[in-house]
Amino acid sequence: MAYVASINIGQPQVASWAGIGRTSIDKVSISGPVEVHSLGIAGDQVSDLRHHGGVDQAVYAFAREDLDRWGEVLGQPIRDGQFGENLTTVGIDVNQALIGEQWRIGTVLLEITDVRIPCNVFKNWMGESGYDKLAWVKRFTAEGRPGPYLKVLEEGTLQAGDELHVLRRPDHGVSVTAYFQAQTTNRAALAELKAAIR
Repeated sequence: MAYVASINIGQPQVASWAGIGRTSIDKVSISGPVEVHSLGIAGDQVSDLRHHGGVDQAVYAFAREDLDRWGEVLGQPIRDGQFGENLTTVGIDVNQALIGEQWRIGTVLLEITDVRIPCNVFKNWMGESGYDKLAWVKRFTAEGRPGPYLKVLEEGTLQAGDELHVLRRPDHGVSVTAYFQAQTTNRAALAELKAAIR
């Protein structure tokens, strides 16, 4: 059974190591039902609107299994929300999910629209949190498991523990991992994949 283990939100915080001087990457887990609107989860606010957020990047998901894998690599546990994700999932390979795939969680309907591209803010945040940030962007990219951004198709409420139901999988076969690689390490494939998911 796939489900949401944690819902994580953040507010802009002043940070000299962030490109624009503030960041919302430090997410904290919350309990109880929370409202989800077209621009994201209530209580969560994007700092860098030029590179993040908007209707196509309203919610970011990352798998607990992938956090555990990184914890082994880095030699210390990683808490839910540490990677800036809004939804920490269990029981679904979010990177083999397809662009355009739709998920029902609680009364919310979400659709995978994009992938997370790592940046220097993410790298610096890992260092600030006590992890090894050496070549972090390169290492994260090489892993090819970025987690998806999701659009809110139907607003509603969800909470930790809610099951994640896959309602629709497109037939184009373009996975989150493949789309991420086409934007980073395999750019020759990008035009073809963009055409496939239209």
